[in-house]
Amino acid sequence: MWFKILPRLFAMGVRLLIPGLATLYIHRFTNGGKGKRAAYFLYHWDLMERDRHISGVDCYYMSKGLENID
Repeated sequence: MWFKILPRLFAMGVRLLIPGLATLYIHRFTNGGKGKRAAYFLYHWDLMERDRHISGVDCYYMSKGLENID
């Protein structure tokens, strides 16, 4: 019957999905995640790295503010 093909279609779909998801996660972990996608130019990346070091919590988006910087 027609439903005998469903397990094979599911297996084929999973096999087609695995390389795409693997590529997504490999690029996410090797390219620095969301921060790297937000900084297109080297200057912007340098500013984000500076903010990350200044914040003290290893996050570029959590700043201490000028009054708390030593």
